[in-house]
Amino acid sequence: MIAIYDTTLRDGSQSESVQFSVEDKLRIARRLDLLGVDYIEGGWPGANPKDEAFFARAKDLKLERSRLVAFGSTRRAKVKAEDDTVLNALLAAGTGVITIFGKSWPLHVTRALGIAPAENLELIFDSIRHLKARTDQVFFDAEHFFDGFKADPDYAVKALMAARDGGADGLILCDTNGGSLPGEIAAIMRQIALPDVRLGIHCHNDGGLAVANTLAAVECGATQVQGTINGLGERCGNADLTTVVANLLLKMGRHARLGVEGLPRLTGVSRFVDEMCNRSPQKNQPFVGASAFAHKAGVHVAAILKDPVTYEHIDPEQVGNERRILVSEQAGRSNLVHKFREMGILDVDPNDPRLQDLLNELKELEFRGYQFDAAEASFELRVRKALGQLPEYFLEQGFRVIDNRMVRDDGAWIMGAEATVKLVVGGQPVHFVGEGNGPVDALYTVLRRALEWHYPAINTVTLVDYKVRILPQALGGRSGTGSMVRVLIEWRDEERSWGTVGVSEHIIAASYAAIMDALIFKLYKDGATPAV
Repeated sequence: MIAIYDTTLRDGSQSESVQFSVEDKLRIARRLDLLGVDYIEGGWPGANPKDEAFFARAKDLKLERSRLVAFGSTRRAKVKAEDDTVLNALLAAGTGVITIFGKSWPLHVTRALGIAPAENLELIFDSIRHLKARTDQVFFDAEHFFDGFKADPDYAVKALMAARDGGADGLILCDTNGGSLPGEIAAIMRQIALPDVRLGIHCHNDGGLAVANTLAAVECGATQVQGTINGLGERCGNADLTTVVANLLLKMGRHARLGVEGLPRLTGVSRFVDEMCNRSPQKNQPFVGASAFAHKAGVHVAAILKDPVTYEHIDPEQVGNERRILVSEQAGRSNLVHKFREMGILDVDPNDPRLQDLLNELKELEFRGYQFDAAEASFELRVRKALGQLPEYFLEQGFRVIDNRMVRDDGAWIMGAEATVKLVVGGQPVHFVGEGNGPVDALYTVLRRALEWHYPAINTVTLVDYKVRILPQALGGRSGTGSMVRVLIEWRDEERSWGTVGVSEHIIAASYAAIMDALIFKLYKDGATPAV
């Protein structure tokens, strides 16, 4: 049985540009408990007001599967354990489980702490003995253990023995600088002979090997793995628990409290934590990334449709993910046929010449800069149009956008935009003018006004996200400020969400194309009666 120890709320919060609020930390703790990790390291009590507030509010958390952990250091030199503010703050947190770290590398003992090596061993022993007498479980993080072992193996092991003799429930070997190799981790662990002691592993990812090092340690006897969701952490991060846990349970045959029944929650937890970090999920993240089971090459898709094992190492549903078939310049008819099935189009002959025409069109559009991976609404509209299934809801006659910048009496600038659109709806010419905070807002606002009188449901469409990317000159556009741009927009209404794309040398024209796709897609999905 492998214990899963999550330190997202403490070590993970040290990631650059990551700032968890107290409420964020409480919400993440609830999701980790639902996932079923054994331990949730909440922070360092007394180190900062946020962690103080977290532990105060965490006393009302009703965790069902996980145990909350308070983290801190050994006592200070020349200070008795009962008088040490760090140890007292750890006990005051009332978590029942405490983890403290201590030095196991003589370099840090003499240079960072400025004390004799023998005194450091006393700090470790005394701190753990004091805590263990007053709480349920105590773990010892042997900081820089592998670097320490390489420099002075006898002293590194003595640090572990001091913690063991103090009553530690587990000794966690830390690759704090993240520079060790899996072979080194394994070789060192095989040299540690401490009977009846539970060993754990805590790896950083500075060499890109945190997951590999963690799994190597498990193969050599570690029964607790520490890490963070999505590999958050200082510098290059910690071992990514989503990858570690999936490999432990699905590849290595190990058991954990969360079990295989908890694995389908893994992808959801990963994306929730990214949302709390206010960052986009990493698409190519193993197991839980949006691209982890996405297939683009035509040869791959043809094989996947016959047997997923040909290009998938596990069933994506095992980790709560899903298979995605992408359409791109590398796609073949197999990709299109699969996408048709996803859309509910089941009666198209794979040899229908319209498919080849559609494929050629899509490849040409991608060459020009279109990307349909995240804009499946724009893709579906082209499919429906090619198959003669897309009604004509209105006719476009043109648009104009004017940016306004005026100076108020107090000297401050007022920014705004005015948009004009001309359409034909229901055989009637429509000419509307509207204003907005900017050109895209003005254009979207006036298009909704122009259509709402005949299609009132259009008012339920909301813009969720807007992304612009400059495309390389190789795609046919110019360079610099005259470059082609791709606009990706995410939308939602009361029932669904969807993405659209537009490409042009003119950012407003690209935005207009993406907006029009969004509105037409809404009308099609709602089964609106064409007014033309």
